[in-house]
Amino acid sequence: MKFGTRLQYGLLLGACKVVGWLPDWFLYHCLLDVLYFALYRVARYRVGVVRTNLRNSFPEQTEAGLRTIERGFYRQLAEVFVDTIDMASISRRKLAQRMVFVNAREMEERLHGQSWMAGLAHYGSWEYINGYGLVSDHQVSGIYHPVHNKAFNAYFKYIRSRFGTVPIAMHELLRAVVRNEADPRARRLTLGLIADQIPPFNEIQYWGWFLNQPTAFYTGMEKLALRFGMPVFFMHVRKVRRARYEAWFEEIYDGKEPVGEGVIVDRYVKRLEKMIRERPELWMWSHRRWKHNMPEDAVCH
Repeated sequence: MKFGTRLQYGLLLGACKVVGWLPDWFLYHCLLDVLYFALYRVARYRVGVVRTNLRNSFPEQTEAGLRTIERGFYRQLAEVFVDTIDMASISRRKLAQRMVFVNAREMEERLHGQSWMAGLAHYGSWEYINGYGLVSDHQVSGIYHPVHNKAFNAYFKYIRSRFGTVPIAMHELLRAVVRNEADPRARRLTLGLIADQIPPFNEIQYWGWFLNQPTAFYTGMEKLALRFGMPVFFMHVRKVRRARYEAWFEEIYDGKEPVGEGVIVDRYVKRLEKMIRERPELWMWSHRRWKHNMPEDAVCH
């Protein structure tokens, strides 16, 4: 990094650590409420995008019901901001309390010596997912898209690697998997892919019916699974209370079953929609998730 970037990163990391040392009652009540008010009432951060997404996804909801989800989303978004700051200084013990992986032991015993993937989402507090590195014998790797600001990109890599997780940039993923699978001495991989993001239009290979509208999804998870025979699991998340979550894994592909194109993605999409409908305010509604229109000659699963 250049000097200016290093300085920006140092100031950012230092500020987040200082704030993270404040007591939880301040972080998750006072600071969270201030951030909620600033994002929702003052900055009106992407309110138009959120309302359009909610209205199209839940046409059966009343305006009052949509506003309830909307307010819940902005409160959750403020909490994610606090979590992201707190990750710079949070202890191993506290992170293990914040995100409990219900069937982690079963997963480790079942998949010992075998690489596997987890389909994740921008749901709940996705930074806490990096705590899986505390309970796994695998090399746990979170796949990420680098952000434009290099100081913020360095910060995210730092907080995601504090507990044993090895971040892998999306453009380096295939190379990393090939290298790992070819080395019999290497620890096998557990790959976490947040697969609910929108692909660039020229990379779209799958359209699925999701939340009442045609929606594009990445297919990289499916391609890796079929090429390397990796089991794929969907990670369910349940919010217990503020800053407390439970997560568990459900198999959607065993690594051996002969499946057609789009089947694994389709299974992921269906479970994701079911989870979102249970607690819609926990999903990231401020993304421009439906900015691409499905071509007339495309097939919607």
